[in-house]
Amino acid sequence: MPVYKGFSTYNRYKKYRVSDFDLAKQDLYNHLHIRKGEKLMNPDFGTIIWGMLFEPLTNEVKTIISDDITAIVNYDPRLIVERISIAEYENGLQIMIELRFSTTNQVDTMRLRFDRDAQT
Repeated sequence: MPVYKGFSTYNRYKKYRVSDFDLAKQDLYNHLHIRKGEKLMNPDFGTIIWGMLFEPLTNEVKTIISDDITAIVNYDPRLIVERISIAEYENGLQIMIELRFSTTNQVDTMRLRFDRDAQT
């Protein structure tokens, strides 16, 4: 079974080394916080969520966002999407992604908020 190792500066009060599922989730978090088109030399990298924050949250918009998240997770062979939930909250979108780590079948839920204030 492969062991993935990396470094994180996300929480400076914890150890900087992360591995396996924690590293995969951190990589996904980083990917979801890059707007599509922002990454130099790779305009297809990133997410469309930031461009959808001011759209009415219809079923069609939820499907578009869910498909984008699924494609991003499928980009990483360590992760499998189990379920995605998208809801509005007072200042943006709240997204819950239930993930399975492919090598250990461990399941965890990531809760992410995308704030409209971050757009400015």
